[in-house]
Amino acid sequence: MAGRSKISFILILVLGAALMSVFNVGLKATNTTEFCTSCHSMQTNLNELKETPHWSSASGVHAGCADCHVPKAFIPKMKAKILAAKDVYHEIAGTIDTPEKYEKHRWDMASRVWKKMEDSDSRECRSCHSFDHMDLSAQDKSARKRHGRAEEQGKTCIDCHKGVAHEEPDEPEEDDKH
Repeated sequence: MAGRSKISFILILVLGAALMSVFNVGLKATNTTEFCTSCHSMQTNLNELKETPHWSSASGVHAGCADCHVPKAFIPKMKAKILAAKDVYHEIAGTIDTPEKYEKHRWDMASRVWKKMEDSDSRECRSCHSFDHMDLSAQDKSARKRHGRAEEQGKTCIDCHKGVAHEEPDEPEEDDKH
């Protein structure tokens, strides 16, 4: 009987390792910009991103969708992946499948992302940008002043940089809000 238990344990261990490997491959595949923008509605975001220094910069630094929208830590990453399923659903359901429909929902979608970033203290921004590593003396006078004040006031990146990678939508009139 002990021999069977050992074999069962080894099989479960091997199966578990195989499943974790498949899971990790899936996570990696769904973290690519190509995957994120494979839906028609996300082409708008991709085209906007391509016009920013986050896409192309003199130093060669490049940020893709996951760099800004998917946390590195496991639990927050899983939460983000689950919440991202709604974007796929709304693409399939036809809620945001045309540029006009996308624009109609843009404020609400952007507001949810901004709230998530505020709640996490702009965690994804800070994986590349941090006050500790900013050379304020290399920034222009306005940026130097604003970043210095922002740090003192405990502000987070998204408080000032809402339109940094995508066009900032116009806030709807009071009548248009849900």
